Amino acid sequence: MTEVITTRREALKGCALAGAAALAAGAGLSAAPARAAAALQGPARPVIYRFGFGAFEVTTILDGAIQLEGPYPIFGEDQFEEDVKAFAEQNFLPPGMMEIAFTVTLVNTGEKLVMFDSGNGAGRRPNAGHLRNLVTEAGLSPDAVDIVAMTHFHPDHIGGLAEEGAAAFPDAEYCFPSTEYDFWSPPEVAEAEATARVGKLVQSNVVPQAEKARMIGGGDAVVSGIEAMDAFGHTPGHTVYHVESEGKRLLLGGDFCNHYVMSLAQPEWHVRFDMDKDGAVATRKALLSMLAAERIPFVGYHMPFPAVGYVEEADGAYRYVPASYQMNL
Repeated sequence: MTEVITTRREALKGCALAGAAALAAGAGLSAAPARAAAALQGPARPVIYRFGFGAFEVTTILDGAIQLEGPYPIFGEDQFEEDVKAFAEQNFLPPGMMEIAFTVTLVNTGEKLVMFDSGNGAGRRPNAGHLRNLVTEAGLSPDAVDIVAMTHFHPDHIGGLAEEGAAAFPDAEYCFPSTEYDFWSPPEVAEAEATARVGKLVQSNVVPQAEKARMIGGGDAVVSGIEAMDAFGHTPGHTVYHVESEGKRLLLGGDFCNHYVMSLAQPEWHVRFDMDKDGAVATRKALLSMLAAERIPFVGYHMPFPAVGYVEEADGAYRYVPASYQMNL
């Protein structure tokens, strides 16, 4: 007959003795190796984000990303290395490595599908350069792009204009910032050592599309509701785009800010990729001030995907506030 334990003290004593016996019995057994229920799949990240914006529809697509040494001297080129590294650590960033992402934006106005920049193209595969496939994955088609509007002509923005020598978006017209085109398009730019890398790509990817391009400047409309704004400094003709629909406003910022911490919290620090350092600082500060004061969201080509956020004044500079659910409402 089994004895029934009737007191709490006896119950606890019994549990303790049983546990000790089990440990003793198992001490001589080899432990079986732990097994995961499923195989490791490797990293994954979202690459397509879409939201309504007034009567428009905005899609951001992650063309890819690269990891490299930084943030110094890419950011804070005019600062002491140890200061930049310390600032990175203060902001929960590795002091010696960084990631640069590439986000292309498409705006569907209901009448025109406008794409801003073209991604990296074949030159940066496999890490980036998959825009055409991703446009299809987003439910659109490269053939459906009506206009490609460029912010500037750096390789990570024009590399995707051509695929195997042919136009990657064959039915599109183009909007090229005239100052940018005038600077980069002369053949001698492709021959000069300092500008050859970009100049050669401009000759192969941009110049052949000039006959289908409209040269634009600040104040010119791409289509109704989308207007170019001069934002020189990063390159001679760097251009951003102001989007407005049904009272909502959005800035497509290209490369006026290239890092969500360094560019906003330290807007005066020099950036290696800015061709006119002081001009880029002035543009950066002016646009950040506008975005913060007028509470306008912006898409940054190199902001963390989905690359949509706000700017807040903080400690005499600015702070990046990633959009959460605002665009979904």
